[in-house]
Amino acid sequence: QVQLVESGGGLVQAGGSLRLSCAASGRTFSRYAMGWFRQAPGKEREFVAAISNSGGTTNYADSVKGRFTISRDNVQNTVFLQMSSLKPEDTAVYYCATGGSWYPTRTGYDYWGQGTQVTVSS
Repeated sequence: QVQLVESGGGLVQAGGSLRLSCAASGRTFSRYAMGWFRQAPGKEREFVAAISNSGGTTNYADSVKGRFTISRDNVQNTVFLQMSSLKPEDTAVYYCATGGSWYPTRTGYDYWGQGTQVTVSS
């Protein structure tokens, strides 16, 4: 059974940084792309970033491009989201996800973590 456990969320001031982690288990981590999504109160869940199985290809939402960096460690079975220059509008619950593809798509994810709260104060 695939399990994804996020950590690293918290409260940060605007302009600050946070690094989220997602530890995966239950299948061969290095075969599949990983993604990060977020959901703000009253809004639908939205794509943030994704990374291919090898880490060689990444995909970002326009709203975070240049501020967030996704990476992965296929030895530790962990994916990271380094967030910098945070804005109040980045406040949301952040989820990691994985699916059946090696390519970092924006849709098609089958397995989700429980989420970690990120709050950015102005």
